[in-house]
Amino acid sequence: MRVCVFAGSSIGRRPAYLAAARQLGRVLAEQDAGLVYGGASVGAMGALADAVLAAGGRVTGVIPRSLVEREIAHKGIDDLRVVETMHERKALMAELADAFVALPGGAGTLEELFEVWTWAQLGLHAKPCGLLDVEGYYRPLRAMVEHMTAEEFLRPQYRDMLLFEAEPRALLDGFATYRPPARKWELPLNGARTAGD
Repeated sequence: MRVCVFAGSSIGRRPAYLAAARQLGRVLAEQDAGLVYGGASVGAMGALADAVLAAGGRVTGVIPRSLVEREIAHKGIDDLRVVETMHERKALMAELADAFVALPGGAGTLEELFEVWTWAQLGLHAKPCGLLDVEGYYRPLRAMVEHMTAEEFLRPQYRDMLLFEAEPRALLDGFATYRPPARKWELPLNGARTAGD
């Protein structure tokens, strides 16, 4: 199994965020789950990769050439894939992975997660998506997802595709039992309504 982890190029304000990245890296290595990530040596991304490597795990990095030229590519990993664009980066990471995790991060982390979650809703893949909710970082996002569901812009089965856990092992356990719902356009609509689509 290979897990794609979306993480920031910053470490965040709280020490717990960096600690969680390192803990996730160790757990991935312990469970013989390879890491697929953005290929950088900085921030939470770098700490995550370093933790996997230190624990004897496997790491695949995918990074655009423009970032390699800025010297932030991780030089300690054997499998570094250099691509031309951010779009190619995300597509290759998704192709290589069997599951997706978002660590606490910024706009880029959320954008990557929301893209693969949307792809799952459309049935383009059946891979689980989860968030490592460190010290309640993703509590506001979870509330927003519930609001989207209550307002009928998101069906409950698609809300439930997004797993929230505070501990890496619990998140990976959730992945092991994950079953995707029917694809979005295979579900019956109520007459002409499009709510929840």
